[in-house]
Amino acid sequence: MGKYFGTDGVRGKANVDLTAYRAFQVGRYLGWYFSKEGKQNIIIGKDTRLSSDMLENALAAGISSEGCNAYLVGYGPTPMISYLVQVEDFCCGAMISASHNPFYDNGIKIFSKDGLKMSSDVEDLIEEYIDGKVDLEFKSGDEIGKVIQYPEGLEHYLEWIEEEFAVDLQGYRLAVDCANGSSSVTAKHVLTAFGADCTMMNDTPNGININTKCGSTHPEKLQDIVKSGEFDLGLAFDGDADRMIMVAPNGEQITGDHVLYVTGKYYRDLGVLANNTVVTTVMANLGLFKALEREGIHAEQTQVGDKYVYEKMCADGDIVGGEQSGHIIFSEHERTGDGLVTALIFLKIMKELNKTALQLCEGLKIYPQLLVNVKVSDKKKAMGDEDVKAAIDEVNQTLHGNGRLLVRPSGTEPLVRVMAEAETDEICEREVEKIARIVREKYGIE
Repeated sequence: MGKYFGTDGVRGKANVDLTAYRAFQVGRYLGWYFSKEGKQNIIIGKDTRLSSDMLENALAAGISSEGCNAYLVGYGPTPMISYLVQVEDFCCGAMISASHNPFYDNGIKIFSKDGLKMSSDVEDLIEEYIDGKVDLEFKSGDEIGKVIQYPEGLEHYLEWIEEEFAVDLQGYRLAVDCANGSSSVTAKHVLTAFGADCTMMNDTPNGININTKCGSTHPEKLQDIVKSGEFDLGLAFDGDADRMIMVAPNGEQITGDHVLYVTGKYYRDLGVLANNTVVTTVMANLGLFKALEREGIHAEQTQVGDKYVYEKMCADGDIVGGEQSGHIIFSEHERTGDGLVTALIFLKIMKELNKTALQLCEGLKIYPQLLVNVKVSDKKKAMGDEDVKAAIDEVNQTLHGNGRLLVRPSGTEPLVRVMAEAETDEICEREVEKIARIVREKYGIE
């Protein structure tokens, strides 16, 4: 991780950590970097939070001031940018979003021409410019770029979804929570086009209600609605729609771990699961590892972040990977997670095998899991603290194979995340608190 770029781009509180000027700086360097080979096109998308318009304008101004054209798609999901930058005449793309964070946060994710998160080498160059180590001259005359409205980009993305993942959903009743975010402009359009009967929730964004007690991080209301009606499935997206979790008819959550289990078995049975491997992160539930092992499927682990999952998939040629949060990548189709794609593939498997969501998930036992986030003054010092490390060793000895403890720094926030899995909720709570208490007492902040 760099000084400004975390595991998922630049992120922070809008106009506090991530100011309009910072967005202008990022845009200006991108414009300068890519205009070295002549005037090129950079595409920008955004989610629905209040500050996205401000950051979009600042980013576009920076890009055009250094000789590239900025194409503004408007509201849409992060995977839309990853797709469009690959197939259309763009040298790179930027998505303005803070994903599942509250509305007052925002971020800028940058994608290369390959549809991948921008390399750390380029991010390092941007950081050097931000820190004043590099001087740039503004373009002038006919070298200045243009800012171009490009709403048809969203139409092109939706056309690709409908062609690539067509599935007959006649007879399926779905409850869909859009988190008042990017999926508000995509989910209903596609799902109803395929014949699904959709009951929509949280699909009227106003700038400040994105992710507010809704979506993939707060599916409680969706669970109540699914349980109270005759629904086949509930879908809950996050703010920028690159991840999605589901709700079964009985109200149980179907997480990314469930999706990896179901799709891993499905592709294995078809004989196309490359390397007989599913790629996931160290945060995946212990139950997933045990279930895949029982099925004879290898689980490859990476550090947390879809970027690292995809890097591993590329290195080994794997086709299924993702995170417990619902960020799933099917590498034959995409290069970053897409919540809508995940939903369509899961629904296709339901229809093809003529099984309910719960029937598909049979054989996967999810261990109780507790995650506590401790806000700290210094993540690095907290992680290297001898008292913290000794307490971690003690807890791991206590769990002794019947659970596990994972302590890691957040990639985007000043947090130390303490997670435990064990046979009961009581054990999880007890063991997590042992670590969290020490971290809180020595490094905690309000």
